[in-house]
Amino acid sequence: MEIIPLVDEGLGNSSYLVEVGGGRALAVDPGRDPVPYRAEAERRGLRIAWTAETHLHADFVSGSRELEAAGATILAPAAGGIDFPHRGLGHGDEIPVGDLTLRALATPGHTPEHLAYLLLDGSRPLAVFTGGSLIVGSVARTDLIAPEETERLARALYRSVREHLLALPDDLPVYPTHGAGSFCSAPAGGERVTTIGRERATNPLLAAPDEDAFVAVLLGGLGTYPRYFLRLREVNRLGPRVYGDAWPVLERLAVDDARQLLDGGAELIDARPIDRYAEGHIAGALSIALRPAFASWLGWLVEPDRPLIFVLDPEQDRAELVRQCLKIGYENVAGEFDGGMAAWHAAGFTMTRTPLVNADALAGRRILDIRQSSEFTAGHIPGALNVELGSLDGNAEAVATGPVAVMCGHGERGMTGASLLERTGRSDVAVLRGGPPDWSRATGGTLERTR
Repeated sequence: MEIIPLVDEGLGNSSYLVEVGGGRALAVDPGRDPVPYRAEAERRGLRIAWTAETHLHADFVSGSRELEAAGATILAPAAGGIDFPHRGLGHGDEIPVGDLTLRALATPGHTPEHLAYLLLDGSRPLAVFTGGSLIVGSVARTDLIAPEETERLARALYRSVREHLLALPDDLPVYPTHGAGSFCSAPAGGERVTTIGRERATNPLLAAPDEDAFVAVLLGGLGTYPRYFLRLREVNRLGPRVYGDAWPVLERLAVDDARQLLDGGAELIDARPIDRYAEGHIAGALSIALRPAFASWLGWLVEPDRPLIFVLDPEQDRAELVRQCLKIGYENVAGEFDGGMAAWHAAGFTMTRTPLVNADALAGRRILDIRQSSEFTAGHIPGALNVELGSLDGNAEAVATGPVAVMCGHGERGMTGASLLERTGRSDVAVLRGGPPDWSRATGGTLERTR
């Protein structure tokens, strides 16, 4: 038995390919693109015979239907109301997988239908796949269903973790789906796998003396999350479109065709690196640099049904761009400009620049810090205004008139924020290179921290 993690660093999630004997494999919480799972299976001479879903995911489109199209059986919570062929499981149900057995454990909380899966060799536990119930140093958030359900689900999570997970052996490996960087409430840090005993000893939430204390700590630590989370559960329940071997490619659009799409409401996204965007871009373009976190910010800031038109540099990975769009359910990928920026300049589109400035060029500018509030409170430039990037589009009026320098941790989110402000007609916006530590090193200034 071998467990192979496949990590999506951008979303902060792990899925797993498990060799279960007889040349067969089990996938757990696979992402939409089946290629990495098929490649790992083929490299080991395995056939993916089963794919298991711990819950209806809010942060990515499930790849189980893609794997089913190639012959896998889908295992999923019976309580999820899934509207496509699958084998529904409830608490205590067991199913043979190769030479091993998979036992479902009801762990409601992160979602109402949530299951963990205990992998057994006979009666001997080998591993437990916990999805969003128990993660490294925390548990996943319970506020993705409805405000009135948040506390009830937090209490259900307290009970289910203690009754069904902490009853397992201390040395049992724990393989969560959500990890560092996930907006499903994973904490900072790089570790993605743990054990029952380690979580019992070190997890701050499990140290809560009682249910009320657990709920208070959990709910008090919840931050914001991308708005696309509110629709993907239903996409995964109904069953996403299956592409099979016909995975979309990014088409090239003539200027006139792209102009027509933009006039009809298409979204213009400049996915080039921020220094290239700063040098010159089409007025009104939204800067979201192509990087691992691209999908999260696309899903936070852009409506899902709008046609998407992209500006890219020649060397950027088009297939990766499409993959990131599709993994969060953004299917309407119209294409990219044929000829790039030069073609648009020749066609008479208005071009503009957004300065990238260093810490020694901030004099006379108000500093707008668009990081998450938890990042801001951990250390920020004195006097900076904090408006999270995810809410900036609806709160641009909170930024006072006059020259502004937008900042984040490295610059990419800052440029996205600047592009949103420029859409309101502002021309006095710059972006700070780097983040608070860079400012502190360059100026000798001390960062402020708030409780």
